[in-house]
Amino acid sequence: MTADQVSPKTVLVVEDSITQAESVRAALENKGLIVVCAMDGPSGLKKARELHPDLVVMDINMPGMDGFQVAQALKSDPSTLDIPIVMLTSSTTPESALTGLRAGAIDYIPKDVFAMRILVETIKQMGLI
Repeated sequence: MTADQVSPKTVLVVEDSITQAESVRAALENKGLIVVCAMDGPSGLKKARELHPDLVVMDINMPGMDGFQVAQALKSDPSTLDIPIVMLTSSTTPESALTGLRAGAIDYIPKDVFAMRILVETIKQMGLI
């Protein structure tokens, strides 16, 4: 690999809806990212600890552990505390957004018609694409 080439970055998507997970996967793979999916909080936490992805994109409402709990676990573990987290969720209350940011998320994106564009722009601003 030359200095001009950069290895693709890995994004872990933690989302219990297969349809939503595949939508995020397609949008991010289209931008050259490697995407790994987990279908619930506990498996997302396990994969984050195993893979050390460049970013975790996660829903809040999931079985096992919600996104707030997963974020808190990641941020309290020295091996994963530096992994950035973006919450991508249908929970749109100001309280949920504040809770997500306090749990360690760097961004909180409501699932609406603009969500994928905002997510991609956030990832661009992070320098991952």
